[in-house]
Amino acid sequence: MAFIVEWTRTATLDLEAIVNYIAEDDIGTAVSILSRLEEAAAALVRLPSRGRIVLELADYGIQTYRELVSSPWRIIYRIAGKKVIVLAVLDSRRNLEDLLLERLIR
Repeated sequence: MAFIVEWTRTATLDLEAIVNYIAEDDIGTAVSILSRLEEAAAALVRLPSRGRIVLELADYGIQTYRELVSSPWRIIYRIAGKKVIVLAVLDSRRNLEDLLLERLIR
């Protein structure tokens, strides 16, 4: 069964911010990273459950969210019926709780 991968506005903005930041130093690397992250998410059409449950959320009993790691980034998503919804692309070197808190107070 094929799934449809959809990017939320937040995830799209995350991706743009990553690419723009890296492009300041090296446009070629930025394009390469963009391709790598988009390909990783696109591959979820075949087997979305392959991503692991987000460990920090699982500690709170939340097992709805999964992630693919494309070091050093985490592609956070959830499966909803035949859709894979990409929710965020985050830097794995940062604390997830701090990142989520920053998003809440924006």
